[in-house]
Amino acid sequence: MHASLGRGNLRRTEAMSRYSFLKDVQVIVNGTPFKLSRDLLAAKSSKLCKLFKENPDEDLSHLLSDIPTSPKIFEIMARFCYGYQVNFTPENVISISCLACYLGMTETHSPHNLLNQALSFFEHEIITGWNESLRCLKAIENPTVLQQAVQLGLIDGCMDSIINKALNNPLLLGEPIKYPVLDDDDDDYKPNAKRQLFVLDWKSENLSLATLHLQFYEAIIRGMIQCKMGSNYIASNLYEYAKRWVFDPKETDEETSSPEGDSSSSKRLAIEAIERLLPYDQGILPCSLLSEMLHYATVLEANVNCRDGFEVRIGKQLDLATVNDLLIPSQGYSKEEKYDTECVRRILKHFYCNFSGKDQSRFDFVAELVENFLSEVANDIDLKKSSFISFAEMSIAASEGTQRTSDGIYRAIDIYLNKHRHLTESEREEICSVLDCNKLSSEACEHAAQNERLPVRVTVQVLFVGQLHLRETIAKESYKSEDDDEDEEDDKVMGDLVKMSSKVSALEKECVVMKKEIQRGYMRKTNKIDDVKTNVWREMKRKLGCISSLNNSNCHVKKKKKMKVHPR
Repeated sequence: MHASLGRGNLRRTEAMSRYSFLKDVQVIVNGTPFKLSRDLLAAKSSKLCKLFKENPDEDLSHLLSDIPTSPKIFEIMARFCYGYQVNFTPENVISISCLACYLGMTETHSPHNLLNQALSFFEHEIITGWNESLRCLKAIENPTVLQQAVQLGLIDGCMDSIINKALNNPLLLGEPIKYPVLDDDDDDYKPNAKRQLFVLDWKSENLSLATLHLQFYEAIIRGMIQCKMGSNYIASNLYEYAKRWVFDPKETDEETSSPEGDSSSSKRLAIEAIERLLPYDQGILPCSLLSEMLHYATVLEANVNCRDGFEVRIGKQLDLATVNDLLIPSQGYSKEEKYDTECVRRILKHFYCNFSGKDQSRFDFVAELVENFLSEVANDIDLKKSSFISFAEMSIAASEGTQRTSDGIYRAIDIYLNKHRHLTESEREEICSVLDCNKLSSEACEHAAQNERLPVRVTVQVLFVGQLHLRETIAKESYKSEDDDEDEEDDKVMGDLVKMSSKVSALEKECVVMKKEIQRGYMRKTNKIDDVKTNVWREMKRKLGCISSLNNSNCHVKKKKKMKVHPR
């Protein structure tokens, strides 16, 4: 396409030029030719002015063919030289700034020049907004432009703006990912229609950081980590980035193609960067998402450090995992088994190596998890006998120190023998060698005694253990019956004692009442007797003449004196 800018309305600008180059110049930018006035270009560009002075009559198209820009940006620059107003946008301001810097369109050469206007727009309109900064970085595709933008400090300006805004509002990175809620009564995690509508509106207004290419994204996340951004927000955005650039083939292959190379290579670079940036804090991502990342890291043949990193993170929170989280498919043509049991072995090792608490329930949960995993992989028809035995031994080791029975191991053995009916008697005995019959429950013993898939020797052991269980059960029942009889007698005696105690208490109360009544009656009777005695005594004294009519109470009786007879 031939692009030519006329001078119809710009004669005044051209006449005012300090330069008088007679010839126009033709510039070809990425195959697009531009025929422009030397005078107008020289008035704004110090580099072109110098070139025109040194080569006034020569064809300079070969010297101007390496200008690092696109035809669209070059046309904007040319229109500026012709006096047109520049429409700056987040998508073009960095490219315009780099081209203006390359051509020397500075204030020292001409006032109100293009570089100063572009940088002013960048300072006042770009780094003040989250979306504008992201749009600027997303628009950079030319490596030369990127290098110039770095030298001008424009890339650092955008990234610093994004980091600061995320620190002030972490929700710009997305809401932290929460584990599935098991308790339906917990109102804090119930879906809220208003909250969901708000989130949808928020997502429509703000661009996602995960839309950036890896070269910018990794640098920004590292900056946030250095500034102590919450690890749960970092993890949430990293998972969003993985969904966009690793998990979704359409997003990577078509809409947001990566400059790092082909699809598989760019995905591998992305998953390796995600592992490097992902914090090691427990609980920031569910095991299901970590397992998904590990699966893609294995499929994409990521480096060993990447796969080990995901295995360590899963191992640290293995007690929060499910069986499906451990069902990692084997990769490669040499893999004959369906699931990667060696990977699970390493994960289990990481759990025990990194366990630092005293919560026994975590060990119990992991022991049950490993047993359930063993039962699941036992369905694999391609699972080798040695692999099954090895993993069964690991399951037994996981159950050490717990009060678990061998029922889980027996269930897995039964499933394996059912799926591998071609095994000989000796091979079945080897499989059953990991089973501790003494730890089987009564129900498992009853099932195993009738299981035709078990070897004869194992069946005999199960019958013997069943007899021991039966004896223990009978002994416990007898002891329990005796204890029940003694308890009944004790209860009867205690009931009698309680009744007697209540009767004694009632009798004591009655005695107290009777004692009070006796005391009251005695006092009345005593007073009455005293009155009677006093009256009788007074009557007797009256009769004896001890009491006169004047109530003289002198009770002394005067004796008559005997007359002395004198002898005559």
